[in-house]
Amino acid sequence: MTVALFVPCYIDQFYPQVAIATLELLEKFGVKVVYPPDQTCCGQPMANSGFEHLTHSCNELFIKNFAGFDYIVCPSGSCTLHIKDHLHHEKEEEKAGQIRKRVYELTEFLTDVLKVEALDARFPHKVGVHQSCHGQRGLQLSQMSELVAEPFSKPGHLLKMVEGLELIELNRVDECCGFGGTFCVAEEAVSVKMGKDRVKDHVEHGAEYITGGDMSCLMHLEGILRRQNSKVQVKHIAEILNSKQ
Repeated sequence: MTVALFVPCYIDQFYPQVAIATLELLEKFGVKVVYPPDQTCCGQPMANSGFEHLTHSCNELFIKNFAGFDYIVCPSGSCTLHIKDHLHHEKEEEKAGQIRKRVYELTEFLTDVLKVEALDARFPHKVGVHQSCHGQRGLQLSQMSELVAEPFSKPGHLLKMVEGLELIELNRVDECCGFGGTFCVAEEAVSVKMGKDRVKDHVEHGAEYITGGDMSCLMHLEGILRRQNSKVQVKHIAEILNSKQ
């Protein structure tokens, strides 16, 4: 199996260790990973801002970089969902359709494709899980609390395999952090208040770390934690699943 690693812009620019952890984690399970070096933004920020008609060049380049792979794996639910729902090209629609079917968020790939049931990882800390909206409500990585249905969490399933890790309980398990991409710029005050509420829930329950599958949401929470001079840290789930502390 050959997997193409799709790395979001903000991970490439601000959190390259997340991309490295994702690569190392996949290779631990015998996956051949290829990184298409010419990849750039997938176009999500423009589409979220109402300018999807300007993403044609992004779509064309994405198809050029990622067509032909068995799977495409991304350590971000929001970027994965954007490609699943919005990757189209009038001249390359067949290739675009194949890519939409083959792109997976990291925890989704580990649980649904590789069917991981054991991890060689250790992280002896109290950890709170932030369920990002795109991953939860778009990719169905975890159950929505408002539904009368059996709860599940693909990130939680994997984290429970990590030696020494203690998952904390939260009052509101799937509340939005307020990041929302360009929302945090257009509605700064609302975004900050939502983020503070999300941080407070984790802190009050003793979290040493907040983790999740979207570094964008974690970046938002990290900014709030730093301004509060908090000792609580954020860490992408790939880093924890790849940890040997």
